Amino acid sequence: MDYQTFEPHSDLKSLVSCYWTLEVPKQSESQKQRIIPDGCIEMAFILGDDIKRYTSENEFILQPRSMVLGQTIEPFYIEPTGFVKTFAVRFYPYGIANFISEPISNLANKETPINKFFEKETADNLMQKIIQAENTKQRISIIEKFLIERINDEKTIDKIVKSTVDSLLSTNGSASINSILKEDLSKRRQLERNFKKQIGVSPKQLGKVIRLRTALKMLLNQKSENLTNIAYENEYFDQAHFIKDFREFTGINPKEFLTNENLTLSALFYK
Repeated sequence: MDYQTFEPHSDLKSLVSCYWTLEVPKQSESQKQRIIPDGCIEMAFILGDDIKRYTSENEFILQPRSMVLGQTIEPFYIEPTGFVKTFAVRFYPYGIANFISEPISNLANKETPINKFFEKETADNLMQKIIQAENTKQRISIIEKFLIERINDEKTIDKIVKSTVDSLLSTNGSASINSILKEDLSKRRQLERNFKKQIGVSPKQLGKVIRLRTALKMLLNQKSENLTNIAYENEYFDQAHFIKDFREFTGINPKEFLTNENLTLSALFYK
C-alpha cells in the first residue's frame, strides 16, 4: 500500500487538514477492510477500480466515483474490486460547511455524490479534470482552485461550534462540554443543535472519536504497550473505559486491532 499526505495551501489551511492519495495493487483475492471513525469529513475521488461499501454482512453498494464521506460514528467495511487509486481532501470537522449549503447532519454515516452539492456540469467537469491530471501535484492544484473559488465569505460556522471543535482538537477530545462553555449551560441547547447541523454528529460523539484517535496513534506508534497507561494519558476513567470506547468505534479490543488484517487500511490512515 502506498499512502501519502500533502499540505494544503495557506488560504485553505484552517479548513483542510490535508490531501491524501492511496494506491494498492490488484490482489488475487480481495479482502474486506474495516474503516473506523476519525472525526473528519472527506471529499474523495476513486481513480482506480470500483470499491464496495458493505451495508450488511453480505449486501453492498458501489461507492460513487466522486463523493463526500460524512462523519461516521460506527465502523463499516469496504472492499476493492481491483486496483485501488484514490485522491482525497480531508477536511477539519467544520471545514466542508464553508463550501456547501447542505446541512452536514444529512451526510452522516454515508457517501454522497458531489453532484448533490454542485451543479451536475460543474461536478462532472471537476471529476474529469481530476481523472485527466498527470500527477498528484496537478490534482491538488485543480481541487484547490475549485475550493478557493467557492469559499463562503460569510461567517458560515457558528462561533460556539468552531470554538468547541477547536477545544476538542487541542485537548485531544478530553475537554468536557461544560468546561468549554464555561458553565454557561444556557448555550448548551443551541450548541447541540448547531453542532449537529454543521459537524454532523454531537459534541460528545466527536469528542469521543478524537480522544480514541489519539489513543489509537499511541497504540500504533508503540509509544506505550500498556493499555492502562494509554487510558490514563488520554483521560479515560480506567482501562475498562478505554476498551469499552475502543470496541464501540472499532468493533474489537485494542490488542486484536494490532494483528487484524481487516484493519490494515485503518491502521495506515491513523498511523
